[in-house]
Amino acid sequence: MKALAVATGIVFWTLVLGTAWLVFFPGSESGEPVAVLQIEPAAAPSEPPTSEGDPFGGAEAPPGQEGNVDLPPGFAVTGPADPPAAEPAPTPAPEEQGSPPPLPQPDDAAPTPDGDQQGALPSTSPQAAELAPVPVQTETLGPAAPSPAGEQSAAVSPAAGQAPATPAQPESAEETESIALPPVPVPDLVEQSQYGPLPKVALDGKRPAEVYARPSPHAKAAMGGPARVAVLVNGLGLPDAPGSEVLEGLPAPISVAYVAYGRSLQELVTKARAAGHEVLLQIPLEPNNYPTEDPGPHTLLTTLPPDENLKRLQWLMSRYTGYVGITNHMGAKFETTREAMLPVLEEVKRRGLLYLDDGSVKGSAGEPIAGAIGLDYAIVNVRLDEGSGGLAKALAELETMARERGTAIGVAKAKVTTMKQLADWADKLEAKGLVLVPVSAAMRSQRQS
Repeated sequence: MKALAVATGIVFWTLVLGTAWLVFFPGSESGEPVAVLQIEPAAAPSEPPTSEGDPFGGAEAPPGQEGNVDLPPGFAVTGPADPPAAEPAPTPAPEEQGSPPPLPQPDDAAPTPDGDQQGALPSTSPQAAELAPVPVQTETLGPAAPSPAGEQSAAVSPAAGQAPATPAQPESAEETESIALPPVPVPDLVEQSQYGPLPKVALDGKRPAEVYARPSPHAKAAMGGPARVAVLVNGLGLPDAPGSEVLEGLPAPISVAYVAYGRSLQELVTKARAAGHEVLLQIPLEPNNYPTEDPGPHTLLTTLPPDENLKRLQWLMSRYTGYVGITNHMGAKFETTREAMLPVLEEVKRRGLLYLDDGSVKGSAGEPIAGAIGLDYAIVNVRLDEGSGGLAKALAELETMARERGTAIGVAKAKVTTMKQLADWADKLEAKGLVLVPVSAAMRSQRQS
């Protein structure tokens, strides 16, 4: 019976001790590891306690736990001397975890830098991780997902023994096809007016003629470089012109011109730029037999005062955005009248645009005026859809002129058959030692020649 009473007492006090320990032991609610209870065999009943009144039976109490729990005689509590967070238990060796041992490294192998050597933060306790400052990448130009330290280091500098990558410069018409033009309009290049958005020079001096231009590695004239040819397709948006599908399959370096009429002009221009085509605005100028031959509404006339023509010009300019410059639609009378042409070209220059004369007017006053005011100006060298020899002969003439002068510009009306022939012709240019460039690049190279 005495032995049964002793056993019952042991079970009873074990349950009491476990419950009290969970309630009163610090850290049980803080998420920290709890000290391990180890129940040791009770001492013989004949042996007195080692320390009278010591509830731990002579054993050392855990730090901070003195007097928290009253244990029966014969029970002892042992635990680690320090909190587990300060002295974590050693990680089992690979053999103990059941994984194969690491492969031996050769004696001359360089040590592999770990995450800490790459700038990664060392691991901390949960409380320290919550208080630790989050590193900020101050040199990042755009949003990026978090990456390991090794990947961040590789993004800053190239791997050892490797030279920094240099973007390949396109050197042929085929390679320049992949150039993407930025979306328009650029807010810094837009002036709101009573008619709508107008182009302007930005406060930092950037011009629409430069920002909206299609980039080309051949814009700068170079000794020994290939001869450059440029082609402008005009007449897009006129009532008798085909739709935007006519541009499908056309090489991207070919520039296009839309008149200031028609619906959804901005949508058409945006689509053309998305295909890589640089855009010009085609404005109506007074022909010799006006009004028998009428270029369209808001035509600039020699009989109007300059301020009225400027109002018409601004209305035409406001129809859409994203163009690099102006080209004429007709204008045999207007372009040969200096008094009418001067304020128009001054306005074109003031707004950061270029002017391309389509070559249909003989004796234009535009070239001397442009030279005097510093306007980017050029005259088309070959009208590709005119002449008795047909388009093939006109294209051959354009090639010859490009070889003689270094650069030549041609213009063609938007027609399905013409676009097909232009595309076939452009595919053979590289084999002939020529390169196709946008109009803006041809004009820049002409100024440098």
